[in-house]
Amino acid sequence: MSMAELNNENVLKALTDTFGDAILHSEMQFGMLNVEIPADRNLDIIGWLKSNESLKMEFLTDLCAVHYPEQKGRELAVVYHLHSWTKNYRMRIKCFISAQKPEIASLTGLYNAANWMERETFDFYGVQFSGHPDLRRILNMDEMDYHPLLKQYALEDETRDDKDDSFFGR
Repeated sequence: MSMAELNNENVLKALTDTFGDAILHSEMQFGMLNVEIPADRNLDIIGWLKSNESLKMEFLTDLCAVHYPEQKGRELAVVYHLHSWTKNYRMRIKCFISAQKPEIASLTGLYNAANWMERETFDFYGVQFSGHPDLRRILNMDEMDYHPLLKQYALEDETRDDKDDSFFGR
Protein backbone atom coordinates (compact mmCIF):
# COMPACT_ATOMS: atom_id res chain seq x y z
CA MET A 1 0.00 0.00 0.00
CA SER A 2 1.54 3.31 -1.04
CA MET A 3 0.88 6.71 0.51
CA ALA A 4 -1.52 7.57 -2.34
CA GLU A 5 -3.58 4.47 -1.46
CA LEU A 6 -3.81 5.20 2.27
CA ASN A 7 -7.51 5.61 2.97
CA ASN A 8 -10.10 4.16 5.35
CA GLU A 9 -11.03 1.25 3.10
CA ASN A 10 -7.43 0.15 2.53
CA VAL A 11 -6.49 0.49 6.20
CA LEU A 12 -9.53 -1.60 7.18
CA LYS A 13 -8.64 -4.21 4.55
CA ALA A 14 -5.04 -4.38 5.82
CA LEU A 15 -6.33 -4.83 9.38
CA THR A 16 -8.83 -7.55 8.48
CA ASP A 17 -6.30 -9.34 6.25
CA THR A 18 -3.77 -9.36 9.09
CA PHE A 19 -5.98 -9.86 12.16
CA GLY A 20 -9.18 -11.42 10.76
CA ASP A 21 -11.80 -12.02 13.44
CA ALA A 22 -9.99 -9.71 15.89
CA ILE A 23 -11.58 -6.81 14.00
CA LEU A 24 -14.93 -7.01 15.79
CA HIS A 25 -16.64 -3.99 14.26
CA SER A 26 -15.82 -1.07 12.02
CA GLU A 27 -17.58 2.06 10.88
CA MET A 28 -16.83 5.46 9.43
CA GLN A 29 -17.73 8.50 11.52
CA PHE A 30 -17.16 11.97 10.11
CA GLY A 31 -14.67 10.53 7.64
CA MET A 32 -12.63 8.70 10.31
CA LEU A 33 -12.24 4.94 10.50
CA ASN A 34 -13.40 3.50 13.85
CA VAL A 35 -12.41 -0.06 14.66
CA GLU A 36 -13.37 -2.19 17.65
CA ILE A 37 -10.86 -4.82 18.74
CA PRO A 38 -10.72 -7.23 21.70
CA ALA A 39 -9.10 -5.69 24.77
CA ASP A 40 -6.62 -8.55 25.03
CA ARG A 41 -5.31 -7.76 21.54
CA ASN A 42 -4.71 -4.00 21.98
CA LEU A 43 -0.91 -4.31 22.24
CA ASP A 44 -0.32 -6.46 19.19
CA ILE A 45 -2.81 -4.68 16.90
CA ILE A 46 -1.83 -1.14 17.88
CA GLY A 47 1.85 -2.16 17.86
CA TRP A 48 1.38 -3.44 14.30
CA LEU A 49 -0.31 -0.18 13.26
CA LYS A 50 2.65 1.77 14.64
CA SER A 51 5.41 -0.38 13.13
CA ASN A 52 3.80 -1.10 9.75
CA GLU A 53 5.84 0.80 7.14
CA SER A 54 2.77 1.56 5.03
CA LEU A 55 0.78 3.00 7.94
CA LYS A 56 3.26 4.44 10.47
CA MET A 57 0.68 5.32 13.14
CA GLU A 58 3.52 6.81 15.20
CA PHE A 59 1.52 9.30 17.28
CA LEU A 60 -0.98 8.59 20.05
CA THR A 61 -3.16 11.69 19.91
CA ASP A 62 -5.50 10.72 22.72
CA LEU A 63 -6.38 7.88 25.03
CA CYS A 64 -9.53 8.05 27.10
CA ALA A 65 -12.50 6.03 28.33
CA VAL A 66 -16.26 6.17 28.01
CA HIS A 67 -18.69 4.65 30.50
CA TYR A 68 -21.70 2.77 29.08
CA PRO A 69 -23.40 1.43 32.24
CA GLU A 70 -26.26 -0.11 30.23
CA GLN A 71 -23.92 -2.43 28.25
CA LYS A 72 -23.48 -5.32 30.68
CA GLY A 73 -20.06 -6.95 30.49
CA ARG A 74 -18.67 -4.14 28.34
CA GLU A 75 -19.41 -1.06 30.37
CA LEU A 76 -16.09 0.72 29.74
CA ALA A 77 -14.66 1.57 26.36
CA VAL A 78 -10.98 2.46 26.18
CA VAL A 79 -10.57 4.69 23.13
CA TYR A 80 -7.31 5.32 21.29
CA HIS A 81 -6.88 8.06 18.67
CA LEU A 82 -3.91 7.28 16.43
CA HIS A 83 -2.28 9.57 13.91
CA SER A 84 0.29 9.06 11.20
CA TRP A 85 2.13 12.35 10.78
CA THR A 86 4.02 11.14 7.74
CA LYS A 87 0.93 9.75 6.00
CA ASN A 88 -1.52 12.42 7.26
CA TYR A 89 -4.00 9.79 8.43
CA ARG A 90 -6.04 9.42 11.62
CA MET A 91 -8.09 6.58 13.06
CA ARG A 92 -9.85 5.51 16.26
CA ILE A 93 -9.55 2.16 18.06
CA LYS A 94 -12.03 1.04 20.74
CA CYS A 95 -11.68 -1.79 23.25
CA PHE A 96 -14.57 -2.67 25.57
CA ILE A 97 -13.93 -4.04 29.05
CA SER A 98 -16.07 -5.05 31.98
CA ALA A 99 -16.58 -2.69 34.91
CA GLN A 100 -16.21 -5.75 37.16
CA LYS A 101 -12.63 -6.26 35.92
CA PRO A 102 -11.60 -2.97 34.26
CA GLU A 103 -8.17 -4.09 33.05
CA ILE A 104 -6.29 -3.67 29.78
CA ALA A 105 -2.61 -3.74 28.80
CA SER A 106 -0.67 -0.49 28.98
CA LEU A 107 0.62 1.12 25.79
CA THR A 108 3.49 2.88 27.59
CA GLY A 109 5.95 0.51 25.89
CA LEU A 110 4.72 1.71 22.49
CA TYR A 111 4.02 5.38 23.11
CA ASN A 112 5.59 7.56 25.82
CA ALA A 113 2.48 9.78 25.66
CA ALA A 114 0.37 6.89 26.97
CA ASN A 115 1.88 7.31 30.44
CA TRP A 116 -0.07 10.35 31.59
CA MET A 117 -3.12 9.58 29.47
CA GLU A 118 -3.46 6.17 31.12
CA ARG A 119 -3.00 7.72 34.55
CA GLU A 120 -5.78 10.21 33.80
CA THR A 121 -8.06 7.43 32.51
CA PHE A 122 -7.35 5.41 35.66
CA ASP A 123 -7.98 8.48 37.82
CA PHE A 124 -11.38 9.29 36.33
CA TYR A 125 -12.71 5.85 35.26
CA GLY A 126 -10.77 3.28 37.31
CA VAL A 127 -9.29 1.48 34.30
CA GLN A 128 -6.32 -0.63 35.40
CA PHE A 129 -3.53 -0.52 32.81
CA SER A 130 -1.46 -3.64 33.43
CA GLY A 131 2.23 -3.06 32.91
CA HIS A 132 2.01 0.68 33.52
CA PRO A 133 5.18 1.89 35.27
CA ASP A 134 3.46 4.27 37.74
CA LEU A 135 -0.33 3.92 37.72
CA ARG A 136 -1.60 6.38 40.32
CA ARG A 137 -3.90 9.38 40.40
CA ILE A 138 -2.73 12.36 38.39
CA LEU A 139 -5.43 15.05 38.78
CA ASN A 140 -7.60 14.05 41.73
CA MET A 141 -6.60 13.71 45.37
CA ASP A 142 -4.99 10.44 46.40
CA GLU A 143 -7.59 10.09 49.17
CA MET A 144 -10.47 9.74 46.71
CA ASP A 145 -11.96 6.26 46.89
CA TYR A 146 -14.04 6.55 43.71
CA HIS A 147 -13.61 7.46 40.05
CA PRO A 148 -15.72 10.57 39.38
CA LEU A 149 -16.50 10.20 35.66
CA LEU A 150 -18.34 6.91 36.09
CA LYS A 151 -22.01 7.66 35.44
CA GLN A 152 -23.13 6.34 38.81
CA TYR A 153 -22.04 9.65 40.33
CA ALA A 154 -24.10 12.82 39.98
CA LEU A 155 -22.57 15.63 37.95
CA GLU A 156 -23.44 18.20 40.58
CA ASP A 157 -24.67 18.45 44.13
CA GLU A 158 -28.47 18.15 43.97
CA THR A 159 -28.86 19.75 47.41
CA ARG A 160 -27.59 23.13 46.21
CA ASP A 161 -30.15 25.94 46.24
CA ASP A 162 -27.86 28.79 45.20
CA LYS A 163 -28.35 28.28 41.48
CA ASP A 164 -31.08 29.33 39.09
CA ASP A 165 -31.35 26.43 36.67
CA SER A 166 -33.74 28.37 34.42
CA PHE A 167 -30.66 29.95 32.83
CA PHE A 168 -29.61 26.49 31.67
CA GLY A 169 -32.88 25.33 30.16
CA ARG A 170 -33.89 23.23 33.18
